[in-house]
Amino acid sequence: MVENVLYPAYFDAAVSRAEGRRVPEDLAVAEPTVDEIAQAVQQVGYDARIERDTTYSREYEPRGRVVVTGTDETAKNDLVQAVGAYLGVIRGD
Repeated sequence: MVENVLYPAYFDAAVSRAEGRRVPEDLAVAEPTVDEIAQAVQQVGYDARIERDTTYSREYEPRGRVVVTGTDETAKNDLVQAVGAYLGVIRGD
């Protein structure tokens, strides 16, 4: 079973590509939460598990992460882009 890990920094508009953002600026949102990311993952059609006390290796403050299961045939980049698109929908941007 393949597990993909998604960190809030992947979708944060305040984070540069060099600092870890993985979506284009037009899909990035301000200060995404693990709850919003998990909701977007479920909208895409995968199972999500939230781990709140973890820190992305490029950050100092723990913001948590979302572990996505059931993505055996999906590339991580495709998953990140789809979740990024749904984050904008969830926020109403």
